[in-house]
Amino acid sequence: MTKTALVTGAGRRFGFEVAKALIEDGYKVFAHYNSSKDGVDELSQLGAEPIQANFARQHDVKEMVTQIKKHSSKLDLLINNASCFFDNDTVDNDSEALEAIFQVHNIAPYLLITGLQQQLSNSDNGLIINITDIYTDKPSTNYIAYCAAKAGLANMTQAFAKALAPDVRVNAIQPGPILFLPEHDNEHKMQVLDETPLRVEGGLEPMIDTVRFLRDNPFLTGESIKVDGGRALNL
Repeated sequence: MTKTALVTGAGRRFGFEVAKALIEDGYKVFAHYNSSKDGVDELSQLGAEPIQANFARQHDVKEMVTQIKKHSSKLDLLINNASCFFDNDTVDNDSEALEAIFQVHNIAPYLLITGLQQQLSNSDNGLIINITDIYTDKPSTNYIAYCAAKAGLANMTQAFAKALAPDVRVNAIQPGPILFLPEHDNEHKMQVLDETPLRVEGGLEPMIDTVRFLRDNPFLTGESIKVDGGRALNL
């Protein structure tokens, strides 16, 4: 029977690449997006089922759960990857940005996990992977709300790992400097790499490898794996 996965934030970067990798692995993929649709159009051509939802609105998340339930009675893999990234200045001056940080990183994953619990339990290897951050453990003072929200998702990972066992496993991946953003200048890149023991930009493949590792090892739950080239050692 074909395995089924839901990847949130599948329109770009890691979400897009891991969704594509799962399609190559034979999965039927529900590819969630909010506004970044270019990558989802490509995934749709490969056989993915696109599904739009604004995670800053609870109604959208609940409607998305309803739609997935109509299409599939089983979900083998849920990757909570959707994210928004705002610094202190932004959230201090924009209440919608502050709300979005906690809606996207905490409330939406909670609603997806609880809403799709039965579908995950119907799998013989139901797995949830939450994408957190290396700043979960050592928060940045420039991104206080973001770090707090990611820490909440990390805590949720452990709580659901206990609550959903033995039917569903729940783990997390903590990425570090895997892929710089277009707005990062060379000075910023060099500073980050100087703080990273392996001194390279990791790329997305190590993240995808870690997804497959967590999927294929049935004796792991409640774990968080850093994929950061060792940068967390120097935070």
